[in-house]
Amino acid sequence: MTSQIRIIGGRWRGRSIRFQADPGLRPTPNRVRETLFNWLGQTLPGYQCLDLYAGSGALGFEALSRGAARVVFVERQRETVRQLRENAARLEAEGAEIVLSEAVTWLQRDQRKFDLVFLDPPFSGQELDRVLPILVARLNPGGLLYCESSGGVSESPFWSEIRAARAGQVTYQLLKPTTGIEVQ
Repeated sequence: MTSQIRIIGGRWRGRSIRFQADPGLRPTPNRVRETLFNWLGQTLPGYQCLDLYAGSGALGFEALSRGAARVVFVERQRETVRQLRENAARLEAEGAEIVLSEAVTWLQRDQRKFDLVFLDPPFSGQELDRVLPILVARLNPGGLLYCESSGGVSESPFWSEIRAARAGQVTYQLLKPTTGIEVQ
């Protein structure tokens, strides 16, 4: 069964992206995306972004719609990647780079740096603990991490919180690297 979610701002405002309904897929709701882009500013001109655990791609397509130059979507489910590619083609999203890979494997292989990383891993398992230390070294100076999780990132030696809110069972946070820490 196919579901859809609307892009809420930028040049594709009101356009829909489609995705396969899956119990493990939680597209970021409109209200949460609206709050995030109020925190970040409404446009992301020239930003280099990473949508790790891309899922529906709602965050990455929202960033492209708001002027990001490039978004790398990393997703491990083949069917979800197919859907991301269809959405990118339908939107004529030239800045979309869609990668079929497990997140940690991709991070170990690709050393690019980003201005903004969207992180919304599966809530079950230890994905968050695995990628948080790695992502510190993947940000450009002044870069930020947006994270969705069940309990939030707290007392991390790698990250400090800028903003946070909660919607239902999801804590969402805007984080910056703790200064002076270099982790590969």
